[in-house]
Formats: sequence, C-alpha cells, structure tokens
Amino acid sequence: MRLRAILIWVALAAIVLVPIVAAAQSPLLQWRQPVYIAAGFAGILALVLLVVQPLLAGGYLPGLSAMRGRVLHRWTGTVLVLVVIVHVAGLWVTSPPDVIDALLFRSPTPFSVWGVLAMWAVFLSALLALFRRKLRLRPRTWRLAHTAFALVIVAGTVIHALLIEGTMETTSKVVLCGVAVIAFLKVVADLRLLPLRLKRTQEKA
Repeated sequence: MRLRAILIWVALAAIVLVPIVAAAQSPLLQWRQPVYIAAGFAGILALVLLVVQPLLAGGYLPGLSAMRGRVLHRWTGTVLVLVVIVHVAGLWVTSPPDVIDALLFRSPTPFSVWGVLAMWAVFLSALLALFRRKLRLRPRTWRLAHTAFALVIVAGTVIHALLIEGTMETTSKVVLCGVAVIAFLKVVADLRLLPLRLKRTQEKA
C-alpha cells in the first residue's frame, strides 16, 4: 500500500513537471519577452492545476484525508484564478489588440475562443463558490453548477492548449491534457454514484 502511494505521487510529479521542464527548454523562448514568457507559463500552470483539482476533490491522492483534500481543492482553485489573471494580463501587456479581439470573440485564431470561454468559466465558478452561502444553494444545485463550470473549464482549456503550437512539447502536452480530462470524468462519475451507494447502504441497514 505504501509502495502504491509512492508510485501515485511519482506519476503525478512526472505528469506535472515534465511538460513544464520541456517548455522551459523550448527554443522559442529566446525570441519572447519576459512578460510573454511569464504569461505562457501561467497558462501551463493553469493546465497543471486542472489535473490536481479533481484529484483533490475526489480524494484520490494518498496521504490526504477527504477534509484536507477539499481544503486544498479550494486553495488550488484560488491559485487557478490568480494564474489565469496573470496569463491574460501578461498577454495584454505584450499585445492589447489581440487580447481585445479574443475577449470580443473576433480573433481569427480558433484557440482564443476556447481560452476565453474557459477563463470566464473559471471566474464564474470562483464567484459561485465565494457567494455559495449567501445564495443558499442546495447541495445538489451547487454540485451541478460547479460541475457544469468545471466541464467548460476543462474542455475549453484542453482544446485551447491543443490548438496552440507554442513552447509546450507536443507529447507531454497531450498526456497532460488527457490526464486532466480523465481525472475530471473520474470524479464526476464517482460523485454521481455516491448518492446511489448511500441509498443502498441505508436500505441494507
């Protein structure tokens, strides 16, 4: 069991670090401004967090209790909002017209649309979490809304990343995107099964 936990953490570290290291070695970086590079790596970090977020929410990481996993899930959600802001702000500094075109959905590059959709979903999801108690959302309503936003975030970010031919190495990027999608689908499937499991347990008791 201990070996299994170690292997899970090693695999996660490899999935997270390899794309970052590969991007850091890209020859395209020598032609870019520091602000643009920072914005690009903020985008990579956002993609990495989309792998970690569902793993924390679903309690799949060994050594972390369900309660601690949920707390870390909220903190990483806050970090996700911040890195998205850094990503967009950095691109704005380097090329305001391109960012304006993207935000107005008139950019000629298809990846921009998916990136903007994911960005707004991140912000709306964060606002929903922030005002959840004031809105007095029922648990089911909250879960459905949060899952819907997460779907847009994951799908939009993955498509956005795959369409971009930039500093990220292709194979490691595809693997990272694939793991993000699988982790999301896994936690959604488990959350949908949870009420059914509880009901069966109560009926047996």
